Amino acid sequence: MHPFILEALRLAVWLVLLAAIFVPLERLFGVHPQKIFRRQFGTDLGYYILNSVLIGVVLAVPLALLAAGVHQLMPDRFLAMVAGWPVGARLGLSIVVAEIGFYWGHRWSHEIPLLWRFHSVHHSAEDLDFLSNTRAHPVDMVFTRLCGFVPVFALGLAQGAALPAVVVVLGTIWGFFVHANLRWRFGVLERVVATPFFHRWHHTNDALRDRNYAAMIPLVDLLFGTFHLPAAWPTAYGIDAPMPATLHGQLLDPLASRPVPTVVRE
Repeated sequence: MHPFILEALRLAVWLVLLAAIFVPLERLFGVHPQKIFRRQFGTDLGYYILNSVLIGVVLAVPLALLAAGVHQLMPDRFLAMVAGWPVGARLGLSIVVAEIGFYWGHRWSHEIPLLWRFHSVHHSAEDLDFLSNTRAHPVDMVFTRLCGFVPVFALGLAQGAALPAVVVVLGTIWGFFVHANLRWRFGVLERVVATPFFHRWHHTNDALRDRNYAAMIPLVDLLFGTFHLPAAWPTAYGIDAPMPATLHGQLLDPLASRPVPTVVRE
């Protein structure tokens, strides 16, 4: 079968599975009542297809070069020691190291105006559900994932492509969960694992948007002083600046010639 057809089938199967899980849950346990085909559903569906296909291709070359360069930069004795660790230990440490790297890439995307141009595409969503996870400019996705995987490769934890692939799949699935329109609360567990409540405060359209950067492990936010978990749910999401409604408009918007925006809010 042609690779293009196989890729299309893979994306379709994953989308059907995700919809079969999240659509009924969001209808039954939504934070806010929301239509399935809500505003910009088609745009986010376009991001799902674009980023699913593009990101792996774009990341493959720099990650391959990075993997080859690691053995030139790191001491052989250190790499041999790490390679001898059990797979489970390397996987667990890879998740933690990638999470810290992603945290800082994500935080820089809020604090550095040029990076915010691209990251604001993701925050422009005003109606959040599981598919909102896919709304991200490719430049933004590549940057944050490189921030996450550079230290994993630099420490010799990867030992090939299998462990990074597991981390990517786990992080992607968790990303759909934390963006889902679900009103569930998890008590003390919300300090240990990221939840929809935890992440919705990251999407609020006020100064508290610069909190809760972690993808899966809120303890990283606790460590770096950006953890925020009040009692109530936020009520408004999005960004202050206008954002084109179309996929191609959003892809081109960060590249427009204009003064670099500030992300400082009172």
